[in-house]
Amino acid sequence: MNRLDRLTAILIHLQTKRVVRAQELADRFGISLRTVYRDVRSLEEAGVPIGAEAGVGYFLTDYHLPPVMFTNAEASSLLLAAKLIEKWTDQSVRTEFDSALFKIKSVLKRPDQEHLDDLAPNVDVSKPSARPPYADGLLSTIQQAIARHHVLDLHYHSLYNDTETKREVEPVGLYHYSLTWHLIGFCRIRQDYRDFRLDRIRSMTDTGQRFARHERLSLQEYIQRERSGCDMPVINVTLVFPKSVARFIHESKYTWGFDAEEDLGKYVRIHLNTPYLEGLARWLLTFGTTITIEQPDSLLTLMHTLAEEVRDHYAAQAVLT
Repeated sequence: MNRLDRLTAILIHLQTKRVVRAQELADRFGISLRTVYRDVRSLEEAGVPIGAEAGVGYFLTDYHLPPVMFTNAEASSLLLAAKLIEKWTDQSVRTEFDSALFKIKSVLKRPDQEHLDDLAPNVDVSKPSARPPYADGLLSTIQQAIARHHVLDLHYHSLYNDTETKREVEPVGLYHYSLTWHLIGFCRIRQDYRDFRLDRIRSMTDTGQRFARHERLSLQEYIQRERSGCDMPVINVTLVFPKSVARFIHESKYTWGFDAEEDLGKYVRIHLNTPYLEGLARWLLTFGTTITIEQPDSLLTLMHTLAEEVRDHYAAQAVLT
C-alpha cells in the first residue's frame, strides 16, 4: 500500500471508533509506531482535525469524509459476507444487512455493480439442515443488549434434561462455534457464566435494566478461561499416518490437540496433547488399519477394546440374519 492510500485508510479507520490507539494503526497497516506518528502529523498538516490524548489514542473532532468508493475486490468481499449472513443469521440481521448492501451498491461504479450481479448467482453457502432456525430478532436483540449492557430475560430449552427454564442473563458476547451461534452471559439464577445456544432460546426480552459491565469477564477472557480451565489430565499421543491418509486430517487434528508434525518420507508422525482419549480412539477407528499408535499404551488398549465391541456387535447381527 502506497503512502497516499495508507493516509486515506487511516482517516477512514479514525472514523470507525471514538478513540483509536496508535498501536492499533501500526498493527493493521504493518508499520512502526514512528510511521504512525508521522502519518497522523501529515493528516493534521492537511487540515484534518485530529485530537490526541496521551496514553489513550487519537480521535477526530467534528470531521467526516464524503461517501467512500469501494474497489472491485472490496465489493466482492461484501458479497461473500452477504452470503454468509443469509445462511448463518436470523431475519432481522439479514434485513438490516440487505439494506446496508443496497446503500453500498448505490455508490459503486457501474462496472462494479455489474460485476456483483454476475458474481452473486455463482457464490453460495450451505446451511446445516440439522440446526433449527433462530427466532426472528434474536441476534439483533442480543447485539443491542451487549452494546447497551442490558439484562436479558430468556426462556431456554435445556437439551440435557429436556426442560425449559427462565433465566436472567447479563450478556457478555456472541460466539460462533460448532456450526451455531452461542450467547455467553452471566446467569443471575446460577450465579455463574453460562453458554446458551441460540437455537435453544425459545423467547427473549430486553429488560432495559443496565448491569455493571466492568464487573464481568470480557468474551475473550471467558474463552481463555474455558480453554485453560479443563482439569482433566492431558495425555501425550504419537501417531503415524501414511501421507495418503494424513492429507485428510488437516482440520480434524486441531480438535484433538495437535502439537507437532514430523515428515518421515512416505509417512507423517503426528504429536497430540489431549484429555479426551476415548473420543480420540473412536475417531481413529474411522481410519481402519492405516494408523500406527506409538504411544501411549493406554490408547492401544482402548482401541483393542473398541475394535472388539465393533466385531461382537456385527457378529451378533450376522447370527440373527
